[in-house]
Amino acid sequence: MKDTVLIVEDEYDIANLIQVHLSELDIDSDICCHGQQGLEQALKQNYQLIMLDVMLPGINGLDICRQIRQEKPLQAIIMLTSKTSETDRVLGLELGADDYMTKPFSIRELQARVRAQLRRAQAYSQRNQTSVPKENKKDEVAQKHSTCIGKLLVDQRYHQVTYKDNAINLTSTEFELLDYLCKNPDQVFSRAQLLDGVWGYNHSGYEHTVNSHINRLRNKLEENCAEPQIIQTVWGVGYKLNSAAVL
Repeated sequence: MKDTVLIVEDEYDIANLIQVHLSELDIDSDICCHGQQGLEQALKQNYQLIMLDVMLPGINGLDICRQIRQEKPLQAIIMLTSKTSETDRVLGLELGADDYMTKPFSIRELQARVRAQLRRAQAYSQRNQTSVPKENKKDEVAQKHSTCIGKLLVDQRYHQVTYKDNAINLTSTEFELLDYLCKNPDQVFSRAQLLDGVWGYNHSGYEHTVNSHINRLRNKLEENCAEPQIIQTVWGVGYKLNSAAVL
């Protein structure tokens, strides 16, 4: 079954160009040129990815992103912004977008970003379809497909995170980022390394993507985001998961 993408973009020439290059990857896509129409389509249909322009007639892309994230927490979303709209890029990521692209973008970059998001969506779907193991193998399977550091448990099978026995609701990208850090506790990663390891690409200028997702994880895990203890900033380098803080 083909992957399907919703393109919400009011400039039809750009939307059509995206559609053409997605078809080269054997990906089906629908186009909506109005904000309200795009929101309704996004909530009604099941898309593996939504590409969402910020400036739209009716409802702007930031409000659409917020509403989609409320209704579909795991929906993959890429925001489309102009090179000068740094505020929109940051807001989109803070509202729950998984990634963003600045216009104009290259065909190669477009296809790489889309493939990365679709791989993540497919991996999550496959995990959810995994059959429940027999009783005598549950513990063995759970250990194989989960990472536990002190009071923090990341279960890759069911896309679940618990901390101090409380369930933490994460988007698919937030989950992948936390999972990556947990598999390498106390190791310091640069933003470029995280872009490559989690998002599947490394383009300079997209550090906001990492920063915003780190902030979103801190909001859900830390007691005091102003002085984070679990996901720490190593100044001049990047970030690390501090294993001592979750013991």
